[in-house]
Amino acid sequence: MTRIDLHCHSTASDGTLTPAELVRAGAAAGLDVMAITDHDTTGGWAEATEARPEGLTLVRGAELSCRWHGGRRWPIALHLLAYLFDPDEPRFAADLARLRDDREQRAERIVDLLRADGVPISWPEVHEYAAGGSVGRPHIAQALIRAGLVATTTEAFQSGWLGGRYFVPKSDLDVFEGVRAVRAAGGVPVFAHPRATKRGPVVPDRLVVELAEAGLFGLEADHEDHSPAERAAMRALADRLGLVVTGSSDFHGTHKTVQLGAFQTTTEAYEKIVAAATGVPVLG
Repeated sequence: MTRIDLHCHSTASDGTLTPAELVRAGAAAGLDVMAITDHDTTGGWAEATEARPEGLTLVRGAELSCRWHGGRRWPIALHLLAYLFDPDEPRFAADLARLRDDREQRAERIVDLLRADGVPISWPEVHEYAAGGSVGRPHIAQALIRAGLVATTTEAFQSGWLGGRYFVPKSDLDVFEGVRAVRAAGGVPVFAHPRATKRGPVVPDRLVVELAEAGLFGLEADHEDHSPAERAAMRALADRLGLVVTGSSDFHGTHKTVQLGAFQTTTEAYEKIVAAATGVPVLG
């Protein structure tokens, strides 16, 4: 049986393993295929490619920060997994650069708010935790843990900290523009953890229908933040719309307890994704 994990993060965004460490960990975990999907960046691609162990197939991708602006007073945040796109396609490259800049400005603003309340962390410390990658809230969480104010990343994301009192919104891509941009760059868009109610508000099925019409290729149904009922609902919706179903760990290293390969994608779904992509090939 081929073991395929299509959602993994490195220090290029908010994981705790470098891209080289990530691909080596994937091989050690018995994966045959893994994707590097850091938030809004391709910054880990080169290192992961160079360090890829023999026998491990690498899918290069990214996880895009998106918003849906319809149906509610406030937009709903959601994520698109983009696979095998051309990182040099001008429009998409510009979109990624803007998203990274916004993530950094947001993180710096959060640090300013924390410091204004006397929290003993600093921007240089948070930036150092990012190790040259895309700065995000997990790096601020690391600083809060170091300061002894929270015990875990999960605690740091609760309402008393980064999930409420010190929450600052991001200027994300409109989700329809995200789908179109991925497709224009030769990539394949898959909706990440679409029914994860434990993360907050989720979008209605009618949006998924509209996204499928706009070029969405799949739904990530098997994910640690989905209950069994939510997984079943996403599988049924994908079947009705002719979308592929993926399963992935959403691995972040020690920022989360989930392990590589905890949820997997079928060979059939993976092969459909590869066949649909025209941006960059898989490696391996």
